[in-house]
Amino acid sequence: MFAKASDIGYEFQVGRTSRNFAIASDIKIMLYKFRVVLTGLIGLLYSFAFVSAPFAQEFYKGKTITFVLGSSPGGGFDAYTRTIARHFAKHVPGNPSVVVDYMPGAGGLIAANQLYNNKSMREGLTIGLWAGSFVLSQRLGEKGIQFDAKSFDWVGVPVRDSPICVLTKASGINSIQDWFAAKRQIKLGGLGPGSTPSVPARVLKAALGLPIQLIDGYKGTSEIRLAAEGGEVDGGCWNWESIKVMWRAGLESGDAKIVLQVNPQRHPELPNVPNAIEMAKTENAKLLIKIGVHDQTSIFRAYSIPPHVPQDRVKLLQKAFADTMKDPDFLADANRSKLDIYPLSGEQVKQIVDGMLTLDSKVVADLKKILLE
Repeated sequence: MFAKASDIGYEFQVGRTSRNFAIASDIKIMLYKFRVVLTGLIGLLYSFAFVSAPFAQEFYKGKTITFVLGSSPGGGFDAYTRTIARHFAKHVPGNPSVVVDYMPGAGGLIAANQLYNNKSMREGLTIGLWAGSFVLSQRLGEKGIQFDAKSFDWVGVPVRDSPICVLTKASGINSIQDWFAAKRQIKLGGLGPGSTPSVPARVLKAALGLPIQLIDGYKGTSEIRLAAEGGEVDGGCWNWESIKVMWRAGLESGDAKIVLQVNPQRHPELPNVPNAIEMAKTENAKLLIKIGVHDQTSIFRAYSIPPHVPQDRVKLLQKAFADTMKDPDFLADANRSKLDIYPLSGEQVKQIVDGMLTLDSKVVADLKKILLE
Protein backbone atom coordinates (compact mmCIF):
# COMPACT_ATOMS: atom_id res chain seq x y z
CA MET A 1 0.00 0.00 0.00
CA PHE A 2 1.37 3.31 -0.99
CA ALA A 3 1.62 6.27 1.36
CA LYS A 4 -0.17 9.43 0.57
CA ALA A 5 1.76 12.39 -0.64
CA SER A 6 0.51 14.36 2.33
CA ASP A 7 1.87 11.70 4.71
CA ILE A 8 5.26 11.78 3.03
CA GLY A 9 5.34 15.56 3.31
CA TYR A 10 4.44 15.36 6.99
CA GLU A 11 7.18 12.83 7.75
CA PHE A 12 9.70 14.98 5.86
CA GLN A 13 8.75 18.06 7.87
CA VAL A 14 8.96 16.15 11.14
CA GLY A 15 12.40 14.83 10.24
CA ARG A 16 13.69 18.26 9.19
CA THR A 17 12.32 19.86 12.36
CA SER A 18 13.98 17.19 14.51
CA ARG A 19 17.31 17.80 12.84
CA ASN A 20 16.90 21.59 13.36
CA PHE A 21 16.22 21.03 17.06
CA ALA A 22 19.33 18.85 17.27
CA ILE A 23 21.50 21.45 15.55
CA ALA A 24 20.14 24.22 17.76
CA SER A 25 20.86 22.12 20.82
CA ASP A 26 24.46 21.54 19.67
CA ILE A 27 24.95 25.28 19.10
CA LYS A 28 23.64 26.04 22.59
CA ILE A 29 26.05 23.53 24.09
CA MET A 30 28.96 25.02 22.10
CA LEU A 31 28.05 28.56 23.16
CA TYR A 32 27.82 27.46 26.77
CA LYS A 33 31.25 25.84 26.60
CA PHE A 34 32.67 28.98 24.92
CA ARG A 35 31.27 31.16 27.69
CA VAL A 36 32.81 28.91 30.33
CA VAL A 37 36.24 29.03 28.65
CA LEU A 38 36.02 32.80 28.08
CA THR A 39 35.05 33.41 31.70
CA GLY A 40 38.01 31.33 32.80
CA LEU A 41 40.40 33.25 30.57
CA ILE A 42 39.12 36.60 31.82
CA GLY A 43 39.52 35.46 35.39
CA LEU A 44 43.04 34.28 34.66
CA LEU A 45 43.95 37.63 33.09
CA TYR A 46 42.56 39.48 36.10
CA SER A 47 44.54 37.27 38.42
CA PHE A 48 47.73 38.02 36.48
CA ALA A 49 46.98 41.74 36.67
CA PHE A 50 46.50 41.66 40.43
CA VAL A 51 49.38 39.31 41.12
CA SER A 52 52.05 40.90 38.87
CA ALA A 53 52.06 44.24 40.69
CA PRO A 54 52.86 42.71 44.10
CA PHE A 55 55.57 40.58 42.44
CA ALA A 56 57.20 43.74 41.02
CA GLN A 57 56.90 45.50 44.36
CA GLU A 58 58.42 42.60 46.26
CA PHE A 59 61.19 42.28 43.69
CA TYR A 60 62.99 45.45 44.82
CA LYS A 61 63.05 44.60 48.52
CA GLY A 62 66.67 44.13 49.58
CA LYS A 63 67.96 44.93 46.06
CA THR A 64 70.20 47.73 44.77
CA ILE A 65 69.29 50.00 41.85
CA THR A 66 72.32 51.35 39.99
CA PHE A 67 72.29 54.57 37.98
CA VAL A 68 74.96 54.15 35.28
CA LEU A 69 76.25 57.46 33.89
CA GLY A 70 77.99 57.81 30.56
CA SER A 71 80.26 60.52 31.98
CA SER A 72 82.92 61.11 34.58
CA PRO A 73 82.16 62.40 38.10
CA GLY A 74 81.69 66.09 38.69
CA GLY A 75 79.63 67.14 35.67
CA GLY A 76 75.96 67.94 35.16
CA PHE A 77 74.93 64.29 34.76
CA ASP A 78 76.51 63.60 38.14
CA ALA A 79 74.90 66.59 39.88
CA TYR A 80 71.38 65.70 38.74
CA THR A 81 71.70 61.95 39.27
CA ARG A 82 73.13 62.17 42.78
CA THR A 83 70.33 64.52 43.78
CA ILE A 84 67.70 62.18 42.29
CA ALA A 85 69.35 59.13 43.88
CA ARG A 86 69.04 60.62 47.37
CA HIS A 87 65.24 60.58 47.08
CA PHE A 88 64.43 57.87 44.52
CA ALA A 89 64.41 54.80 46.77
CA LYS A 90 61.52 55.92 48.97
CA HIS A 91 59.28 56.00 45.90
CA VAL A 92 60.16 52.42 44.91
CA PRO A 93 58.19 49.71 46.78
CA GLY A 94 60.61 47.70 48.87
CA ASN A 95 62.84 50.74 49.48
CA PRO A 96 65.95 49.39 47.66
CA SER A 97 69.42 50.86 47.96
CA VAL A 98 70.44 53.29 45.20
CA VAL A 99 74.01 53.83 43.98
CA VAL A 100 75.64 55.82 41.17
CA ASP A 101 78.28 54.34 38.88
CA TYR A 102 80.26 55.81 35.97
CA MET A 103 81.05 54.50 32.52
CA PRO A 104 82.66 57.45 30.66
CA GLY A 105 84.02 57.40 27.15
CA ALA A 106 83.06 58.43 23.61
CA GLY A 107 80.70 61.09 24.96
CA GLY A 108 78.54 58.45 26.67
CA LEU A 109 78.32 56.08 23.71
CA ILE A 110 80.19 53.33 25.56
CA ALA A 111 77.57 53.40 28.29
CA ALA A 112 74.67 53.42 25.82
CA ASN A 113 76.03 50.40 23.96
CA GLN A 114 76.69 48.54 27.20
CA LEU A 115 73.23 49.22 28.58
CA TYR A 116 71.67 47.91 25.38
CA ASN A 117 73.78 44.78 24.93
CA ASN A 118 74.65 43.62 28.45
CA LYS A 119 72.09 40.96 29.34
CA SER A 120 72.93 41.19 33.04
CA MET A 121 71.37 44.68 33.08
CA ARG A 122 67.89 43.49 32.09
CA GLU A 123 66.41 42.75 35.49
CA GLY A 124 65.16 46.26 36.19
CA LEU A 125 67.99 47.17 38.54
CA THR A 126 69.89 49.43 36.11
CA ILE A 127 68.93 52.91 34.93
CA GLY A 128 71.19 54.59 32.37
CA LEU A 129 71.94 58.21 31.61
CA TRP A 130 73.79 58.87 28.39
CA ALA A 131 73.57 61.73 25.89
CA GLY A 132 70.08 61.61 24.38
CA SER A 133 71.53 63.20 21.27
CA PHE A 134 72.78 59.75 20.31
CA VAL A 135 69.19 58.96 19.30
CA LEU A 136 69.62 61.31 16.34
CA SER A 137 73.07 59.84 15.75
CA GLN A 138 71.42 56.46 15.25
CA ARG A 139 69.10 57.93 12.61
CA LEU A 140 72.10 59.51 10.90
CA GLY A 141 73.90 56.18 10.76
CA GLU A 142 76.80 57.18 12.98
CA LYS A 143 79.54 54.59 13.35
CA GLY A 144 79.84 52.98 16.74
CA ILE A 145 76.11 52.95 17.49
CA GLN A 146 75.40 49.44 18.73
CA PHE A 147 71.87 49.95 19.98
CA ASP A 148 68.35 50.58 18.73
CA ALA A 149 66.87 53.51 20.67
CA LYS A 150 63.29 52.38 20.07
CA SER A 151 64.00 49.25 22.11
CA PHE A 152 64.87 51.19 25.27
CA ASP A 153 62.21 52.10 27.77
CA TRP A 154 62.42 55.62 29.18
CA VAL A 155 62.06 56.67 32.80
CA GLY A 156 61.90 60.39 32.10
CA VAL A 157 63.87 63.64 31.94
CA PRO A 158 64.44 65.90 34.98
CA VAL A 159 65.03 69.02 32.91
CA ARG A 160 64.91 70.11 29.27
CA ASP A 161 68.36 71.51 28.69
CA SER A 162 69.20 75.02 27.52
CA PRO A 163 72.53 75.09 25.63
CA ILE A 164 74.81 78.11 25.98
CA CYS A 165 78.37 78.89 24.93
CA VAL A 166 80.83 80.00 27.60
CA LEU A 167 84.25 81.42 26.72
CA THR A 168 87.05 82.33 29.08
CA LYS A 169 88.33 85.83 29.68
CA ALA A 170 91.71 84.64 28.36
CA SER A 171 90.13 83.86 24.97
CA GLY A 172 89.70 87.59 24.31
CA ILE A 173 86.08 87.03 23.19
CA ASN A 174 83.67 89.10 25.25
CA SER A 175 80.65 89.22 22.93
CA ILE A 176 79.08 87.51 19.94
CA GLN A 177 80.36 90.39 17.80
CA ASP A 178 83.91 89.64 18.95
CA TRP A 179 83.38 86.01 18.05
CA PHE A 180 82.16 86.73 14.53
CA ALA A 181 85.12 89.10 14.02
CA ALA A 182 87.76 86.75 15.45
CA LYS A 183 90.88 86.32 13.32
CA ARG A 184 91.42 82.78 14.53
CA GLN A 185 89.35 79.65 15.10
CA ILE A 186 87.91 79.62 18.62
CA LYS A 187 88.68 76.28 20.26
CA LEU A 188 85.70 74.59 21.89
CA GLY A 189 85.96 71.41 23.93
CA GLY A 190 83.81 68.43 23.03
CA LEU A 191 83.23 64.82 24.00
CA GLY A 192 82.65 63.31 20.59
CA PRO A 193 80.07 63.19 17.79
CA GLY A 194 76.54 63.10 19.14
CA SER A 195 77.31 64.67 22.51
CA THR A 196 75.90 68.02 23.59
CA PRO A 197 79.23 69.91 23.80
CA SER A 198 80.05 68.74 20.27
CA VAL A 199 76.66 69.04 18.55
CA PRO A 200 75.98 72.75 19.26
CA ALA A 201 79.50 73.64 18.15
CA ARG A 202 79.11 71.83 14.83
CA VAL A 203 75.64 73.25 14.19
CA LEU A 204 76.68 76.82 15.05
CA LYS A 205 79.65 76.63 12.71
CA ALA A 206 77.44 75.42 9.84
CA ALA A 207 74.33 77.52 10.49
CA LEU A 208 75.89 80.84 11.57
CA GLY A 209 79.40 80.61 10.12
CA LEU A 210 81.12 81.19 13.46
CA PRO A 211 84.88 80.48 13.47
CA ILE A 212 85.05 77.29 15.55
CA GLN A 213 87.64 74.58 15.99
CA LEU A 214 86.12 71.65 17.84
CA ILE A 215 88.46 69.66 20.08
CA ASP A 216 86.76 66.35 20.83
CA GLY A 217 87.94 63.63 23.18
CA TYR A 218 87.20 64.91 26.67
CA LYS A 219 85.42 62.47 28.98
CA GLY A 220 83.02 64.93 30.56
CA THR A 221 82.03 68.57 30.80
CA SER A 222 84.01 68.94 34.01
CA GLU A 223 87.15 68.08 32.04
CA ILE A 224 86.27 70.68 29.40
CA ARG A 225 85.90 73.31 32.12
CA LEU A 226 89.29 72.40 33.56
CA ALA A 227 90.84 72.48 30.07
CA ALA A 228 89.36 75.95 29.48
CA GLU A 229 90.62 77.23 32.82
CA GLY A 230 94.04 75.88 31.93
CA GLY A 231 94.09 77.55 28.51
CA GLU A 232 93.90 74.31 26.54
CA VAL A 233 90.63 75.41 24.90
CA ASP A 234 88.71 78.69 24.83
CA GLY A 235 85.50 77.30 26.25
CA GLY A 236 82.58 75.10 25.33
CA CYS A 237 78.87 74.91 24.53
CA TRP A 238 76.65 72.85 26.75
CA ASN A 239 73.76 73.30 29.11
CA TRP A 240 73.06 76.30 31.30
CA GLU A 241 71.51 74.02 33.91
CA SER A 242 74.92 72.39 34.43
CA ILE A 243 77.20 75.33 33.74
CA LYS A 244 75.62 77.62 36.30
CA VAL A 245 76.38 74.99 38.94
CA MET A 246 79.78 73.65 37.92
CA TRP A 247 81.27 76.90 36.54
CA ARG A 248 79.66 79.24 39.05
CA ALA A 249 82.94 80.54 40.44
CA GLY A 250 84.28 81.44 36.99
CA LEU A 251 81.06 83.19 35.97
CA GLU A 252 80.93 85.17 39.21
CA SER A 253 84.58 86.22 38.99
CA GLY A 254 84.39 87.18 35.32
CA ASP A 255 86.96 84.55 34.28
CA ALA A 256 84.21 82.95 32.18
CA LYS A 257 81.44 84.66 30.23
CA ILE A 258 78.25 83.53 28.50
CA VAL A 259 78.50 84.77 24.92
CA LEU A 260 75.64 82.92 23.19
CA GLN A 261 72.61 80.76 23.92
CA VAL A 262 71.05 78.16 21.60
CA ASN A 263 67.41 77.91 22.68
CA PRO A 264 63.96 78.14 21.04
CA GLN A 265 63.45 81.36 23.02
CA ARG A 266 65.79 83.31 25.26
CA HIS A 267 66.09 81.64 28.63
CA PRO A 268 64.31 83.67 31.33
CA GLU A 269 67.50 83.74 33.38
CA LEU A 270 69.52 84.97 30.37
CA PRO A 271 67.36 87.69 28.80
CA ASN A 272 70.35 89.76 27.63
CA VAL A 273 72.35 86.95 26.08
CA PRO A 274 72.00 86.74 22.25
CA ASN A 275 70.17 83.69 20.94
CA ALA A 276 71.47 81.73 17.94
CA ILE A 277 68.06 81.28 16.29
CA GLU A 278 67.72 85.09 16.11
CA MET A 279 70.89 85.25 14.03
CA ALA A 280 69.98 82.55 11.53
CA LYS A 281 69.63 84.26 8.15
CA THR A 282 67.96 81.46 6.19
CA GLU A 283 65.14 78.98 6.77
CA ASN A 284 67.62 76.14 6.32
CA ALA A 285 69.85 77.57 9.04
CA LYS A 286 66.85 77.82 11.38
CA LEU A 287 65.86 74.24 10.62
CA LEU A 288 69.37 72.98 11.35
CA ILE A 289 69.38 74.75 14.71
CA LYS A 290 65.90 73.49 15.61
CA ILE A 291 66.48 69.83 14.80
CA GLY A 292 70.21 69.71 15.45
CA VAL A 293 70.09 71.42 18.84
CA HIS A 294 66.62 72.32 20.19
CA ASP A 295 64.97 68.93 19.69
CA GLN A 296 67.99 66.99 20.86
CA THR A 297 68.56 68.93 24.04
CA SER A 298 64.97 68.34 25.18
CA ILE A 299 65.90 64.67 25.77
CA PHE A 300 69.59 65.08 26.47
CA ARG A 301 69.18 63.92 30.08
CA ALA A 302 66.74 61.09 29.34
CA TYR A 303 67.08 58.25 31.83
CA SER A 304 66.73 54.91 30.06
CA ILE A 305 65.96 51.33 30.99
CA PRO A 306 67.72 48.54 29.05
CA PRO A 307 65.58 46.46 26.69
CA HIS A 308 63.65 43.35 27.75
CA VAL A 309 63.01 44.44 31.34
CA PRO A 310 59.59 43.14 32.50
CA GLN A 311 56.99 45.84 31.89
CA ASP A 312 55.60 45.79 35.42
CA ARG A 313 59.05 46.82 36.68
CA VAL A 314 59.39 49.44 33.94
CA LYS A 315 56.09 51.05 34.95
CA LEU A 316 57.06 50.93 38.59
CA LEU A 317 60.36 52.75 37.88
CA GLN A 318 58.59 55.31 35.68
CA LYS A 319 56.13 56.05 38.46
CA ALA A 320 58.92 56.28 41.02
CA PHE A 321 60.70 58.84 38.83
CA ALA A 322 57.53 60.88 38.32
CA ASP A 323 56.83 60.83 42.06
CA THR A 324 60.41 61.89 42.79
CA MET A 325 60.04 64.88 40.47
CA LYS A 326 57.10 66.05 42.65
CA ASP A 327 58.69 65.21 45.99
CA PRO A 328 58.98 68.41 48.10
CA ASP A 329 62.20 67.15 49.73
CA PHE A 330 63.74 66.46 46.33
CA LEU A 331 62.68 69.85 44.96
CA ALA A 332 64.15 71.60 47.99
CA ASP A 333 67.37 69.62 47.58
CA ALA A 334 67.54 70.52 43.87
CA ASN A 335 66.92 74.15 44.67
CA ARG A 336 69.77 74.21 47.18
CA SER A 337 72.05 72.77 44.49
CA LYS A 338 70.81 75.31 41.90
CA LEU A 339 69.38 72.53 39.73
CA ASP A 340 66.39 73.41 37.57
CA ILE A 341 63.56 70.89 37.33
CA TYR A 342 61.33 70.90 34.22
CA PRO A 343 60.57 67.19 33.78
CA LEU A 344 59.27 65.08 30.93
CA SER A 345 57.60 61.70 31.47
CA GLY A 346 58.87 58.48 29.99
CA GLU A 347 56.01 58.51 27.48
CA GLN A 348 56.86 62.05 26.38
CA VAL A 349 60.47 61.03 25.85
CA LYS A 350 59.35 58.05 23.79
CA GLN A 351 57.32 60.31 21.48
CA ILE A 352 60.34 62.55 20.84
CA VAL A 353 62.58 59.54 20.24
CA ASP A 354 60.10 58.04 17.76
CA GLY A 355 59.98 61.37 15.90
CA MET A 356 63.75 61.52 15.56
CA LEU A 357 63.94 57.98 14.27
CA THR A 358 61.50 58.81 11.46
CA LEU A 359 63.05 62.09 10.22
CA ASP A 360 62.80 62.94 6.50
CA SER A 361 65.71 61.53 4.50
CA LYS A 362 66.76 64.93 3.06
CA VAL A 363 67.00 66.47 6.53
CA VAL A 364 68.97 63.43 7.64
CA ALA A 365 71.42 63.88 4.76
CA ASP A 366 72.02 67.56 5.66
CA LEU A 367 72.52 66.84 9.35
CA LYS A 368 74.80 63.93 8.58
CA LYS A 369 77.21 66.21 6.73
CA ILE A 370 77.29 68.67 9.61
CA LEU A 371 77.39 66.38 12.60
CA LEU A 372 79.31 63.35 11.42
CA GLU A 373 81.67 64.35 8.63
